[in-house]
Amino acid sequence: MKRYVAFLRGINVGGHHKVPMAELQKEMERLNFQKVTTILNSGNILFESEKDCTETFLANHLEATFGFPVPTLLRRFEELAELYEKDPFQEIELTKSIRRYVSFLKKEERVGLVLPWKSDDGSYRILEQHGKHVFSVLDVAVSNTPKAMDALEQYYGKDITTRNWNTVERIMKKAAEQHWV
Repeated sequence: MKRYVAFLRGINVGGHHKVPMAELQKEMERLNFQKVTTILNSGNILFESEKDCTETFLANHLEATFGFPVPTLLRRFEELAELYEKDPFQEIELTKSIRRYVSFLKKEERVGLVLPWKSDDGSYRILEQHGKHVFSVLDVAVSNTPKAMDALEQYYGKDITTRNWNTVERIMKKAAEQHWV
């Protein structure tokens, strides 16, 4: 069995592009995926498959089902587990105002950005990139704005979705409950 994590972009945000997690899970099971588990309402899905799965296949099926584009970024579970073990945030001092993020890129982009990079106001830092993954930190005590995501799209394009590192931790916890780790 192949183990995957799918990250859906732009669903259930601000009342737009609603995808109920129960319906999403049923749809994934209709595709003969097994051990389908959704995590949070933002479109994070753990699943197993006997066959290879692709982002295009999954995105096309979800668009046909829900009636609007559902950009999908797919990772083999082992790839996500490896990133989690490396923990690129070990050196970051955590406070109540620090937010840690991982952005998933559709393809590996090498941009002319010298990392680590810091926004002019110092609130947002892009720490590093590992392949199709970009790690960043936002200090909401300095700036409580989503402009940080605008910076990511400016450099890496729109074929990207971002998750709080806490979400990755929840995914790994759920995977452990399923005896994947």
